[in-house]
This record gives sequence, C-alpha cells and structure tokens, in this order.
Amino acid sequence: MSDARDFEALPRGRHRLSREEVRASQRGRLLLGMAEVVAEKGYVRTTVADVLKKVHVSRETFYQHFTDKEQCFLTVLDSASALFAGALTEYAGPEGAASVLERFERVLTAYFATLAEEAAIARVFFVECYSAGPAAQRKRVEIADRFVDLLDAALAMEPGWLALPDHRFTCRILTGGISSLVANALIAGRAEELRTLAPKVVELAKHLIAH
Repeated sequence: MSDARDFEALPRGRHRLSREEVRASQRGRLLLGMAEVVAEKGYVRTTVADVLKKVHVSRETFYQHFTDKEQCFLTVLDSASALFAGALTEYAGPEGAASVLERFERVLTAYFATLAEEAAIARVFFVECYSAGPAAQRKRVEIADRFVDLLDAALAMEPGWLALPDHRFTCRILTGGISSLVANALIAGRAEELRTLAPKVVELAKHLIAH
C-alpha cells in the first residue's frame, strides 16, 4: 500500500538507516524520479534509463522494486493520491471547531497549496496519467471516486448540502470541475494560480447549498 511518505528520499551524507529503511528510500527516489521525468518528457517518451539517470540508482535496484515502467508509474499514481488525500484530511480539524464551510475552505486551501508545491507530481496525476494506457486511466478513475467520497463527506454535516436532489452527483460535477481547473493550470505552467482556487470553490458550494 502506498502512502504520502513514498516520495521521501535517502538523506544526504552518512546515516545509520536499516536495510529496510534504505530500500524504502530507494523506492521513494525511484517514484519521485519517475514523476519528475514524466512531468518533463511525458509518459510515452520516458524510459527506465531516464529515471535511473535522474536519481542515480542502478537498473538492478529498479527491478528489485518494480517489474517495469508501467508498474512504477501506477505506484506513483497511488502515492500521489495518498499525498493529496493527506492534504485534504490533515487540516480539517475537529468537528465543531468551525462551521462546515469554514472547515471545507481550510481543507481545500491545504489541498491546492500541496498541488502547487508538488507541481511535477500533480502534473503526472492530473495530466500525464491519461497517456499512460488503460491501466493508468482506470486507476485515475478509481482515485477520482475516492476524492468524491472525501469531498462529499466534508460537506455531509451541512444540511443544505444533504438537501440537494443528488448531493453525490453534485460532488462529482464539482470534483470534475476542480480536476479540469488543476489540469489547465499545470499545462499552462501556472501552478501558483492553484492557491487562489479554494475561496472560489467554496463560494460555488455556498450557492449550490443556498438554492
């Protein structure tokens, strides 16, 4: 199973890590290298050799972790999903600490900030996955469904949200719009613009709830 720590790399200089920690770090370097190379060259043009050159890891080490380029890339998608989902849940805060929409805006602010800070990983997740073949496309759809669940749950304590004719379908539309905005910003090289989106999304949610 992947989590948000998968992109962590081995610290520079001398260290006293166990063999398992070194293996985990090598895996993290390979995943980050795959993400960065794919963000630069696109999935189709990326080779395992490109990744090895990027992170200075041997071919033997790569195949100790992954069977091929596709498996490594699919793992990148899982790890990216964990990273971004972590941003959604970490800053929600306890229930009752703020209104539902205030907590929702706080969560989205952290989420979009993470996308801006990890633009290469975000580009792989929101743009390049569609050129990586059916397996990557199916995984992207599965991950998008989990994102819908997270957003729907974040708004579930708001009575007006639950009063919508089909609040989950509304959340799918909202999620699709967010994905499109993110992809457009990343393709245009304007990742920093993502930091401005949270208040606009929350304002839209307010109007949907009000009507």
